Order: sequence, then C-alpha cells, then structure tokens
Amino acid sequence: MPTDVPLNGHQLTLGLMPLNDAAPFVVAEQLGLFREEGLAVTLKWQPSWAALRDDLQTGVLQGAQMLALMPLTSTLGLDGRATPVISAMTLNLGGNSITLSRALMATLGEDGHDLSSPLQVAKALAAHVRERKQRGEPLLKLASVHPFSSHRYLLRYWLAAGGINPDRDVEMRAVAPPLMAAQLASGALDGFCVGEPWNSLAAAQGMGQVVAGSHDIWRFGQEKVLGVREDWAEQHPLAHQALIRALLNACAWLDRPGNRARAAEWLHDEGMPEVPMSVVTRGLEDVDVEQSVDDFQQHNPGWTIFHRYAANFPWRSQTRWYIAQMQRWGHLQGFNDEDLEATLTRCVSPDLYRTAARKLGMVVPVADERSEGTHPAPWWLSGEAGQVPMPADGFIDGAVFE
Repeated sequence: MPTDVPLNGHQLTLGLMPLNDAAPFVVAEQLGLFREEGLAVTLKWQPSWAALRDDLQTGVLQGAQMLALMPLTSTLGLDGRATPVISAMTLNLGGNSITLSRALMATLGEDGHDLSSPLQVAKALAAHVRERKQRGEPLLKLASVHPFSSHRYLLRYWLAAGGINPDRDVEMRAVAPPLMAAQLASGALDGFCVGEPWNSLAAAQGMGQVVAGSHDIWRFGQEKVLGVREDWAEQHPLAHQALIRALLNACAWLDRPGNRARAAEWLHDEGMPEVPMSVVTRGLEDVDVEQSVDDFQQHNPGWTIFHRYAANFPWRSQTRWYIAQMQRWGHLQGFNDEDLEATLTRCVSPDLYRTAARKLGMVVPVADERSEGTHPAPWWLSGEAGQVPMPADGFIDGAVFE
C-alpha cells in the first residue's frame, strides 16, 4: 500500500556519478528545488557504475542518475541481482565522446588516412586494424564505462560503421569514467567512449584526441535517465512525482542562457574537485543563440542537452533502439521479443512523466514512440497543449529506426 502523506521532508538517497550530466541533481540541490517539493535528499557520489548499481539493488539508494539501459537490465537480472527499476524521465541527450590516444591518431595521420570526419576516422581505424593483424600485432584496447551502457553501444555502432567488428577486431573493456584518462596516458588503453568531462580532460592533458561525439553517432539520442526502485515508487507515488518535478525544473534551468557556468562550479566543487575547473566548464558549454547547432557540435562533440527538444520525455522507442543494439551483438540471448517488450513497458513510464510535467505547465508529447533518422531538417513534435520544436536527427550510417 502507498505510504505517502503530504510531503514534509520526505527522506531519500540518490546516487550519481562524477560526470557533467549529473548536473540536474546538483542544481536541484543547490537551488533548493528538492526542498521546495518537500524532499530531503542526500546525494551519494559513486566511484563506478557497478558501485551505483549495487547500492541501488541493496536498497542503499532509492534512485539514481542511471545509464539508459540500467532499469531494463536490472529488472531482467542481467546486471547484478534482479531488482525491478522504473524510469519516468530522461535526464539528457548526448554528452559522450569517443577519444583516441594522440599516438594512435598520429599513426593514422602518418599513414595518409582521411581523418576529416567521425566516419572517416572510423574507416581509417578499420584500415589500421587490418594492417596490425597482418603484422601480427596485439589488438587495440578500447573501453566503455559499463557492460550495459550507452557508451558501449555507441562505440560499437561507430566501429561497425567504419568496418570494424568490435567482438573480433579489437579488445573491449569496461573502465570507470574517472580512470579513463589515466589509463589512456599510461598506454593501458588506446581509446575510450565516456561522458564529459573525461574526454576534455584527456585532450587538455595532451594524451587524447576527441574523434566523435554522441550526436555524430546518434543525433540527439537518449543518454542518462532518472531511475528509481519500483518498490519505492509504488510505496511513495507522491514523492516520486515530487522528485521528477524537481529534476524537470533543474533541467529547464540548465538549458536557460547563462546558467551552465554556475552549474559547472557546483559540479566541480561537489563531485569532481580533482578535475580542473576549466575542463568541467568546457564540457558543459551550451550552444549560443547566434551559433548554428552543426558548428557548435563540431567544436563541442560532448555537448549535452538537458531540457529542450523534449529531452526529458522517456521515449520507449529510444530504449527499444538500445535493445536492438544489444540484440545485434548477442547480448540478450534467452529473452524473446514478447518478454522484452513487456519489461520495457514495465520499466519506462511516459504517463508518470506526463503527470509531473503537466503540473509544471510543460508541453508533453502525445505519443510514446517516435522514429529516429527520419528528420533531415528541424521539425515540430505534437504535444498535448502545443508543439515542441525538434532538431534534425539521424545516425552516422544513415540508418532509420522506426
């Protein structure tokens, strides 16, 4: 039975990672948005995604900043102990990048490869991988942040678009985000896919070169989500709605001009004091109203969108795209489509989002699904009380997902 009464300091502990897209949680804390909703929130910084997963599954956390697939894989029992988790809100679009070591990029350049675009770099890397095999050299070592992460599947998608089989042609590892730059510098890795600020840090240290961003691979695709334990949400529906509203207001604040510099200071001081302030700030920069999106993306591949473009809506179709990538690489063996669809419906809740967003007067999408890669130009999304301006979308290989 739900135990909610009118909220007055409802206590909960939320997990988050030292990443720029943890900003909504830090902003909600700093601006008093949790408190305004009657919540007494403790933020618990985590050293790795595995640690965050374990704390959520053992009940130390009631909710967290999560990888987009975590609610699904936790509910299925693929990642740790089977623990039902639901998500009614996306936290951001984009924010990841692929970085290769300076040494590897220098080799690709010396070999005369075309490095003029993210896709051309992937093709150049494929040629280099073939040459290494012919010479009997070890496989390149590439990392993502977790076995079931957007980073893993974006990296695989990019590699495959260039002609590389990620299961056969390279060695794939999982490394916690704060360790990526150091492992690249030591030679333990040749490249990685991670969220900001860790790509910007590797570049600032002169050890890495960013070669592709999230939007280069899947333009304006889903990144992190708010995930909560299903049992907590069922027992505390008012607190769950209050949590969504607080984070929605934080995301909207982050996408207003002039606010991200303050957010970068808070992120740096609370969660990433070891990272130079200038690096955190750069990774959190937003497009200026006078800039074109394409020009900005070219110079800021780790660009994150927190609210506009219906960013916070939990599209079931976007989680389904991740499921399709898992199936592509054989990571969902033993699960049939019917079971996966039922679990997706259980884990991703657009209606809970709509309830919270309506109370804030925000326009909410009418549909639960949308196509990807079918909008070569900006377009308008139908909402319940108006329309939402949307950007062009697409994939690096020109694919369409419907």
